[in-house]
Amino acid sequence: MDEKLIQRLESAVIRLEALSVDGGASVGDGVAAEALDPSIIAFDDLRSQFVGRVLGAAEKIGGQVLDVTKIVEEAFEAQRELLIKIKETQKPSMSGLPEFLKPLNDVILKATKMTEGWRLDFFNHLKAAVDSLIALAWIAYTGKDCGMSMPIAHVEESWQMAEFYNNKVLVEFRNKDPNHVEWAKALKELYLPGLCDYVKSHYPLGPVWSATGKVAVSAPSKAPLPSRPMPPPPPPASLFSSECFQASSSRPKKGMAAVFDEINSGKPVTTGLRKVTNDMKTKNRANRTGVISAGEKEGRVSSPSFSKAGPPKLELQMGRKWMVENQIGRKNLVIDDCDAKQSVYIFGCKDSVLQIQGKVNNITVDKCTRMGVVFTDVVAACEVVNCNGVEMQCQGSAPTISVDNTTGCQLYLSKDSSETSITTAKSSEINVLVPGAGPDSDWGEHALPQQFSHVYKNGQFVTTSVSHSGG
Repeated sequence: MDEKLIQRLESAVIRLEALSVDGGASVGDGVAAEALDPSIIAFDDLRSQFVGRVLGAAEKIGGQVLDVTKIVEEAFEAQRELLIKIKETQKPSMSGLPEFLKPLNDVILKATKMTEGWRLDFFNHLKAAVDSLIALAWIAYTGKDCGMSMPIAHVEESWQMAEFYNNKVLVEFRNKDPNHVEWAKALKELYLPGLCDYVKSHYPLGPVWSATGKVAVSAPSKAPLPSRPMPPPPPPASLFSSECFQASSSRPKKGMAAVFDEINSGKPVTTGLRKVTNDMKTKNRANRTGVISAGEKEGRVSSPSFSKAGPPKLELQMGRKWMVENQIGRKNLVIDDCDAKQSVYIFGCKDSVLQIQGKVNNITVDKCTRMGVVFTDVVAACEVVNCNGVEMQCQGSAPTISVDNTTGCQLYLSKDSSETSITTAKSSEINVLVPGAGPDSDWGEHALPQQFSHVYKNGQFVTTSVSHSGG
């Protein structure tokens, strides 16, 4: 408690010294308002207490972890400048808001570039830090019609995605290097409770713009040259293809479905078929050796080939079932519009992460490789079938989790799901991680047995799990 008080006093002295420069008379009213504004003072305390702790832990690690942590510090500095400008600026239009928030967006984009490509060293650190920066976008909340969650909820939801990688850091280094564990814990406390409590205290309904301040300047639009017309704009980037949301009845049918439709249409079935002449029949061919000519071989090779895996899909079918199929290398899949009557079926995905925000009836993960699923609550059960190297994180409650014919499965349980019933069959390398008793306690990792001993006693077999102990 004394250290926090000393930090607040030191920050207050620095502000008073800034006001006393040049006799104090020449200091503008904006600087004075900035130095005395309670929300800015609280944000400076947030940076000095929480950001400083993360940076201190990163300095002990160095390398890419220190680089990405400095970008986190830069992002919080950019948000501080925006908070000051908001108090002096009128609320911009929706088209002018992105230009106003451009300084913060540029820092986040710079951090995102650090995770591009294959980075085997400290990849989980980088993803945790970069994904956590999305929480700073609470400053873009302009009302219930803006398409965002409320500021407090946005901070909490944004951290949930980053926590998936942050937990990996805790598990990987908890018995190796305490500096990495300290960094991961400090990063979480920066947002929960740090940033979340700050937003709750000062901006629960979003930023407060000035009613009489200056007007935000929008980016000037460039007029097209008269001699060279502008090319048409590219189509807007969309997370999901519009084909995924096209009704199945409106799509042209392919394969056997098209054949049966044509048969049932009432038209002559043989319409459009070529007539087989006598010289085309096998018995009348001069060359009957069975050797394929070069022309026929080229014709077969040039025919288009189709992948066994279908196109990527993320859609709600019949209003009851979410289908997530064939997603490869997608780390930002989100289902946020769901209810307790809907189910989620994940099939054929690889190197991807799916976040399910809300309660659903059940979740099934089938034939997936290196797939991560973060979900809140499940009414019935969560099933993992025919998978390899999957990770499941339950942030709420799930009565039953079953793992069948799976090699490598990490289950992260919350305190609400600590009494979950876990059923395994024909599976190996299953580890369950549960949170510690206290908020600062390490996660406890438990390996589920995969070998069993069967002994015939008193007319029946007695089965016990096999445990190995080092000699």
